[in-house]
Amino acid sequence: MTTSTAKRPLTIILTGFAITIIAGAACFFFLYFLKGSRYQETNDAQVESFINPVSARVGGYIRTVRFEEHQSVREGDTLVTLDDREYLQRVLEAEATVDDANAQVDVLNAGIASLEAASKVNRDQVNGAKARLILQKADITRYKNLARDEAVTGSDLDAVQSRYDVSKSDYSAALNSLQASYAKIAEMKTRRELLAADLKRKNALLELARINLAYTVIRAPYSGRMGRKSIQDGQQIQPGQPLVSIVNERDKWITANFKETQVNGMYVGQPVEIRVDAISGVVYKGKIEAIAASTGAKFSLLPPDNATGNFVKVIQRIPVKIRFTDKDITPVKAGMNVLVAVKNKGI
Repeated sequence: MTTSTAKRPLTIILTGFAITIIAGAACFFFLYFLKGSRYQETNDAQVESFINPVSARVGGYIRTVRFEEHQSVREGDTLVTLDDREYLQRVLEAEATVDDANAQVDVLNAGIASLEAASKVNRDQVNGAKARLILQKADITRYKNLARDEAVTGSDLDAVQSRYDVSKSDYSAALNSLQASYAKIAEMKTRRELLAADLKRKNALLELARINLAYTVIRAPYSGRMGRKSIQDGQQIQPGQPLVSIVNERDKWITANFKETQVNGMYVGQPVEIRVDAISGVVYKGKIEAIAASTGAKFSLLPPDNATGNFVKVIQRIPVKIRFTDKDITPVKAGMNVLVAVKNKGI
């Protein structure tokens, strides 16, 4: 057997292997370009979620921290409790001032009721004095007629006149006393309105003290997963101080940055296929919820200025918000990289 004859099978094998590789590569590129003509894809996409800081509404010393790092919590779960003794005393003080104001209003109401009862007596006195005055006036008229006929003496007429003057004075005094009672009642009612306004203010202060007392128990604003734990028991905190971050795992979406040449034809509600890099073999479903009105560069802190003449054309990216339509997306975490594919319109 010659040397060329011995090398022929090896050449055939290598040639077949090369042909297989070329055919596979051709199939791969064919499928790639076929998919590229049917889908718009980008791997410049990440899972987003609301990550909000939980802040203190009031200051004080931390009594207990009741969560661990990355712990799942439900809305309303207690996260931190503060030393509430000072706030409790403020509530008691505010309750005392409200009780005092209520007592003053009760005393004033009793005084008004007493004056109103006295004014009824004064009205009766006025009516009695008026009746006596009318009677005395009639007596004067009668005695004057008798005096002209010399049926009575001048001293009798003087006595009747004197009694009339006394009745007139009594009527005037009773009338003035009634007017004074009315004025006193009006004054006390005005004071009652002032006390009512003061009572309203003190009730507001009491409610504020109770609200601040409730703020000494810091609760989860919504269901989610806690972030890093950076506070300890006994630590002093200030109002507005962020204590921990909480991730809302019930509300997740994707921000995909498509090339400006890819977004033509995309529309809100368009179906999307989602593949998460960290979760192999699973294709999630979604839909486009919003398409940005400008490129991402325009939202940057220092947008590029091409008016200087130093211009380099760069393909811009358009942020597209994609919402998951699958119900169970628990394995998907905020910040994960994803590959999204949007089927071209009309295909």
